[in-house]
Amino acid sequence: MRTRDVMTTDVVVVGPDTPARDAARLLAERGFTALPVVDAFGAVVGVVGEAELLRDRLPQDPRWLVHGHPVEARQAPAEVVALVMTKPVVTVTPGTDLTEVAELMLEHNVRSVPVVHEGHLAGIVTRRDMLRTITRADWVVEAEIRNRLGMVGGTRRWQVEVTGGKVSIVDKGNSATERHVVDVLVRATAGVTDVEFTTEPVPAGG
Repeated sequence: MRTRDVMTTDVVVVGPDTPARDAARLLAERGFTALPVVDAFGAVVGVVGEAELLRDRLPQDPRWLVHGHPVEARQAPAEVVALVMTKPVVTVTPGTDLTEVAELMLEHNVRSVPVVHEGHLAGIVTRRDMLRTITRADWVVEAEIRNRLGMVGGTRRWQVEVTGGKVSIVDKGNSATERHVVDVLVRATAGVTDVEFTTEPVPAGG
């Protein structure tokens, strides 16, 4: 599967000059962990997350002063996103394989990755998006596969069964070209973990 198959295209973004408090409010209200930061031309210039927006922003509890605890010297919190955002940004394209996306997320310890096409933000893909692809019910995956295979030899040509995301296909024909097309179509279906082909048993005496 590719990024384009699971990414969100209606992305909430902020600009470098967006007040940090407004960005924090968006994260809290929308339940996001990070927001892409884009310039006036739609290019991704950074990412701002919960950790960056919390830094130096919470005041020390004044009750500590009653017990003689010293006040810690701290920097003034950043006023705009540009001063706290992370850059350079880890990005992918709509055609990036989801396996590579998952590896990038783990390598860089991020929960979401902006999707860039021709230098502009095209969407965003999150860990939750990818988790959805591996938790789809088998019957839903099977129904989608049957619909896709209707374009290649008709639904009667292929016998399909999905168990735990693994797809077993009985090929009633013997066309290597069509089998390759089917393999590509099926592997691009959300929820598919593996594909196995078998040929239809030959009747006794045949």
